Amino acid sequence: MLVLLIRWLVITMAILLASAILPGIHVASLTTAIIAAAILGIVNTFLRPVLLVLTLPLTLLTLGIFAFVLNALMLLLVAYFVPGFEIDGFFWAFMGALIISVVSWIANRFINKSNKKSQNTPPMNNRQKAEYIDLEQGDDGKWR
Repeated sequence: MLVLLIRWLVITMAILLASAILPGIHVASLTTAIIAAAILGIVNTFLRPVLLVLTLPLTLLTLGIFAFVLNALMLLLVAYFVPGFEIDGFFWAFMGALIISVVSWIANRFINKSNKKSQNTPPMNNRQKAEYIDLEQGDDGKWR
């Protein structure tokens, strides 16, 4: 749950950074950025995978560049639904999607590293090995 909140905060900060750098993206307030980040997360979770599968041939033909176009379209869709979050055109949406993607990617690299360190693994006894699963054949010939 904490990782989800951190990622939401990162996307919010990325939206605010994109609006500060690019003159074609306008965010009215911090609340608007928080709402936009939440809706962008929902859209990227449910709609984007479907669109990626449907446009897979085009994405392969353009060597993956069309995925950035889909990111820009998702950002324009969010701007359409969130009052106070405005994007002046597709070019600004494309540039904003690039900034948000890069910031999110960098932040997720740090989030994943800290998440791996915090996972507690139970101590292993002498029979358990992390590299393989040890099976034994029973009297009836079945492997257990």
